[in-house]
Amino acid sequence: MTTSTSTAFDVDAFGRRHIGTTPRDHEWMLAALGYDSLDALMDAAVPSAIRMHEVLDSVIPAAATEREALAELRALADANTVRTSMIGLGYSGTITPAVIQRNVLENPSWYTAYTPYQPEISQGRLEALINFQTMVTDLTGLDTANASMLDEGTAVVEGMLLARRASKSKSNRFVVDADALPQTHALLASRAEAVGIELVVADLDETTDAAALGEHFGVFVQYPGASGRVWDPSAVIAASKDQGALAVVAADLLAMALITSPGELGADVAVGTSQRFGVPMGFGGPHAGYMAVRKGLERQLPGRLVGVSQDAAGHPAYRLSLQAREQHIRREKATSNICTAQVLLAVMASMYAVYHGPRGIRHIAVTTAAKAKALADVLGGFGLTLAHDAYFDTIRVHVPGLAANVVARARDLGVNLWEADEATVHVAVDETTTEAELSLVVEAFGFDPRTEVPVALRELPASLPAAQRRTSPYLEHPVFNTHQSETQMMRYLKTLADRDYALDRGMIPLGSCTMKLNAATEMQAVTWPEFANLHPFAPEADVVGSLGLIEQLESWLAEVTGYDTVSLQPNAGSQGELAGLLAIRGYHLANGDDERDVCLIPSSAHGTNAASAVLAGMKVAVVATDELGNVDLDDLRAKIAAHAEHIAALMITYPSTHGVYEHEVKEITQAVHDAGGQVYIDGANLNALLGFARFGDVGGDVSHLNLHKTFCIPHGGGGPGVGPVAAKAHLAPYLPGHPMAQRAD
Repeated sequence: MTTSTSTAFDVDAFGRRHIGTTPRDHEWMLAALGYDSLDALMDAAVPSAIRMHEVLDSVIPAAATEREALAELRALADANTVRTSMIGLGYSGTITPAVIQRNVLENPSWYTAYTPYQPEISQGRLEALINFQTMVTDLTGLDTANASMLDEGTAVVEGMLLARRASKSKSNRFVVDADALPQTHALLASRAEAVGIELVVADLDETTDAAALGEHFGVFVQYPGASGRVWDPSAVIAASKDQGALAVVAADLLAMALITSPGELGADVAVGTSQRFGVPMGFGGPHAGYMAVRKGLERQLPGRLVGVSQDAAGHPAYRLSLQAREQHIRREKATSNICTAQVLLAVMASMYAVYHGPRGIRHIAVTTAAKAKALADVLGGFGLTLAHDAYFDTIRVHVPGLAANVVARARDLGVNLWEADEATVHVAVDETTTEAELSLVVEAFGFDPRTEVPVALRELPASLPAAQRRTSPYLEHPVFNTHQSETQMMRYLKTLADRDYALDRGMIPLGSCTMKLNAATEMQAVTWPEFANLHPFAPEADVVGSLGLIEQLESWLAEVTGYDTVSLQPNAGSQGELAGLLAIRGYHLANGDDERDVCLIPSSAHGTNAASAVLAGMKVAVVATDELGNVDLDDLRAKIAAHAEHIAALMITYPSTHGVYEHEVKEITQAVHDAGGQVYIDGANLNALLGFARFGDVGGDVSHLNLHKTFCIPHGGGGPGVGPVAAKAHLAPYLPGHPMAQRAD
């Protein structure tokens, strides 16, 4: 056999480096299937009636080589401007220890692993997640934590829903701290209405009369507040619990090293983010949220929970626990539609705690608090006053009528502050803040640029009230007190990685999640500071490159799916699915069709479909399928006739969860449209359709996609993921956005 050299051979071609099967492999597989070409195979598999036509005015450019793609990314990164962020509001600067960046975030043993459903090949990751759960329970003072949430806002919503399930109160009212993060307020508002929850926003403090708030099933407290305020919510929590409500507290994990934990305050549930534990801001994500609960609420926890069991030889072993809560078992009765986590980011956060240990975490917290106090003292010396005297890392400074000017001067000096209102400047510090940067803030307020801001570390600053200071221990487990040198940490991470199976070891033959080896080139830009160190609320002029990247991807995804618009806001497939259904709900309500609340779902569908429909305020009607998973058209017509004007939507997966390309899909979608309903097509299996057919062309009105399945976001051992939602133009006004977005569109 001889090998010829073709002039068409491109050593830099992306596909040649990253498509593992060779032309000879293709020939062997095709012969086994009885086809002589890939085209013949696809002609046989994909119904001709749905095959897409060539896109004549494509917005997608020609394929790029790895070097060309990196050059494009570099140009986008250069369009961003990274200033020192002192915005806070749930996102903080942090130092990612190099040993964690190199051995977790940039290590394919961690970022290419699959979800740990098979414990025998997941012991390393499961131990890392047990570390995360232990870290969270220790710092929050509660009994049980799950293996991470999608983000803080989603965790707060899930806390609200948990409180409603577990509370004995008959009320539908949920009290929300007015001093909560703005993004949390927005998400609560969008999610509460669909499930009939009334939000009561209240100014909570030590003098609040809980009885005056009226009956409620739950109360939510931001701790410390978005404004930076540290206060004692124990009386409010106790009074709410006395009337049968549950208390949900969003707690800053770093602050919990110094102030009384939620569990000690009487909270039933604690939620929040672990972002500031070594995970870069990344223009808003991904980050690992968390949820912890008191004893007795374990079975109400959404998401995944890792527990300790025994292997066949009687040795301790880890596994996922309490699976009866999951959607594939309970479907519309599941505790949540969340079926994933933020494993890669949770591992990073847990290892940050392992590496620093309790003494290191406390030192970082004390240093952060001391910086805020030092800045406040200097500004106070110049006659300025604060909104609150008790705070951890954030102060709000009164400058009547001058806030915009102060923020603008700070920006010119390379620092981003936040204009809380025309009279108030919001300043947040973190572990990365230097004394020189504090001096720049003083200059931005119009004072002597030579002013020094000395940070005293001898004791806890007076800005933390003595009555609120933490006295209970945390992070006492040996794992948090053993691996404090880089050598020890490196070896520990290697030991855990060796207990796992990921794509760096071999194939993971899972069609559903379509495991791919994420190209190192695709990962390379993730840690570039121009992307990693951007605050999501930074001014538009600072984030031009990132916005351009997002808009580019949205337009490309719209084209390949046949839809008109895309939102990248959802950070998991489950959330994209829910966003799509909420868009359908919003559309019907806007058209006066209040009675449309029935969602048709085939019996073969993924369990999250039913769970999401319930969270969108819909009732589930199951449509029968045959033994191959095809929708039973006669039963579909019967269900449509039975529910008639109440039909809101049909949810189908294409190809189906059985892997079938249904030939009657256009007839199915047309029947629903004729009944006045909308069609949601689950994009979990888009990988089997991409380039051959488009959801929007077969009758879909809206779909979610999974970028970690169809495209190459790292699976991360069970997260991160991104679940963009794509829709036709008539649903565009109802897609998710963000109240702090730099551009309204």
